[in-house]
Amino acid sequence: MEPTEPTQPAEPTAPPPAPPAANWTAPAAPPPMMGSAARPTGITILAVLAAIGGVLGILGSLALIGLSGVVGAATGSLFASLAIVFGILTLVYSVAALAFAYGAWTLKPWAWTLGVAAQILSLALAALSAVTGGGVNIVSILIGAAVLYYLFTPAVKAAFGRS
Repeated sequence: MEPTEPTQPAEPTAPPPAPPAANWTAPAAPPPMMGSAARPTGITILAVLAAIGGVLGILGSLALIGLSGVVGAATGSLFASLAIVFGILTLVYSVAALAFAYGAWTLKPWAWTLGVAAQILSLALAALSAVTGGGVNIVSILIGAAVLYYLFTPAVKAAFGRS
């Protein structure tokens, strides 16, 4: 047998050359997640708050209608009749809040109009309360004005498909 020479470690090999740039294609973009990328965060917050308010408003209005019916039957007072009317109005407003929540979440163009109308109604009711001696609810006025201002910003109008 012949003596063998000790083997030397192999030199490190260079990485394979990069493919030519002309043959390279970008990977496909992932599909959008149900439009959430296009919806501004403020609209998401308004939609969630409107949904919570709508559900709680429906529960409260149904309780008011039911209890005022019981009180009205027991006492026959005019207050019970007014409470039923107020309960029905609150129920309608709460259903509109849920509709706005859905429309804002899905960025339906009609939701912008509904949101603007609801905020104008809110400001009008706050002004009516102040004029009739119910007191000025400055928090309601500030929130209504801020939401109304936000709905008229260009980014929000564009998200709802308005220009």
